[in-house]
Amino acid sequence: MYHGYLPAILEGLWTTLVVAVLSLALACGFGLAGAAAKLWGPKPARWMAEVYTTVIRGLPELVLMLFVFYGGQILLNELAEAQGWDVIDVPPLAAGVLTIGFIFGAYLTETFRGAILAIPAGQSEAALAFGFTRAQVLRRIVLPQMVRHALPGFANNWLVLVKATALVSLIGLDDMMQRATLAASATREPFTFYLLVALLYLAITTLSLMALSRLEKRFSLGVKKMEF
Repeated sequence: MYHGYLPAILEGLWTTLVVAVLSLALACGFGLAGAAAKLWGPKPARWMAEVYTTVIRGLPELVLMLFVFYGGQILLNELAEAQGWDVIDVPPLAAGVLTIGFIFGAYLTETFRGAILAIPAGQSEAALAFGFTRAQVLRRIVLPQMVRHALPGFANNWLVLVKATALVSLIGLDDMMQRATLAASATREPFTFYLLVALLYLAITTLSLMALSRLEKRFSLGVKKMEF
């Protein structure tokens, strides 16, 4: 049915998962830094974070990916040339992870910021009054509750990020989308292979929803929901 291309596409699936997980980790780093800058940073940091989230969220992922990938390569090689270094060729995997992580860091910035703002300020003030340091307040009070409030938005961003990994095939990454495209071209059966990729993406998102739902229930233990 798949003319021997199934193992190659499943290998590409592993590459897709690696890109997604690494991109998510990087996006979380950008998101936490952006949220901290917006909430507690000095005015220049708040301004930079605001520009970052506004610009990135206002442009299509495909445009940003091509711009960051090609523009970043040009900028990097201009800096290398100025230093007298050899030409730097960024691997597609690194480029894909950096680009997707940078893009979705803007979305997670707002997710984390909103989650922190949802925590009553009186809890932190009470902890400080009892002698907690600010680091202890952040670690023991703010972060655990932030995770609970952020999980719904985090789950949505993860699902969109997973689907966005299909775009990395455009910058030369040998993921399952690119392998499916090659198989479809060789066999002239695009429906067969693109349907397979669609089902694989659906499987990833379905399993992710199940895992995130269990995680959300775990962090909501002991929390009573108000009914109106």
